[in-house]
Amino acid sequence: MINHMKRTTLILDDRRLLELKRLAASRGETLSAIVDQFLAEGIRRACAPRRSRPALPVFNMGKPRVNIADRDQLWDAMEEK
Repeated sequence: MINHMKRTTLILDDRRLLELKRLAASRGETLSAIVDQFLAEGIRRACAPRRSRPALPVFNMGKPRVNIADRDQLWDAMEEK
């Protein structure tokens, strides 16, 4: 398999570019290799199926003791405690 590399221009924030250069230097890798790794991970995450959220437990709390639309009932209920 022939691997063709393409050149492109990225416009990066100066601080982000400095962070990427430091990371590349600390790992002994090129800036291109680091950016390619981050892009590959970002693409993998973006294309991964989203996990459904776990169902939250449901509890039967019974009938409400007060009508929440009735301010006086709410105050009376809070005063009792």
